[in-house]
Amino acid sequence: MTEIRFYHLQRRPLEWALPQLLEKTLERGWRAVVMARSSERVEALNGLLWTYSKDGFLPHGGDGDPHPSEHPIWLTETDENPNGATVLFLTDGAESANIGKYDLCCELFDGNADDAVAAARERWKRYLESAHALTYWQQGDAGGWEKKAETAG
Repeated sequence: MTEIRFYHLQRRPLEWALPQLLEKTLERGWRAVVMARSSERVEALNGLLWTYSKDGFLPHGGDGDPHPSEHPIWLTETDENPNGATVLFLTDGAESANIGKYDLCCELFDGNADDAVAAARERWKRYLESAHALTYWQQGDAGGWEKKAETAG
């Protein structure tokens, strides 16, 4: 079963958290798909991954880029995995019918938006019913992540 991690964004936004998590993904030698809900959001994430740090960027590609298999990170609004990723990042409430094809799925949601929290709770319940291993991470006071809940799956 796919391991699913929920990241509750309360103190810092997606634009801070996503690059940090993608850096860890690449450090482990994993490939990722980042799925958003619109082409406009994908374009914004594209710009973010080029400029989030003065020390570098995160190598990535997306719709229209040739040779998707050469990109360790793929940005999309479509439920696809053209780069052979083992990790799926779902942002902005995006949902995938193919979670079971990944080793790890990371759900990032805005903890300051009631509708995003309610939707994340509903997805947690669905994943739990499907016997996925779940963990819930909340942003801590020091800026890191604190594990608040876990199920064995």
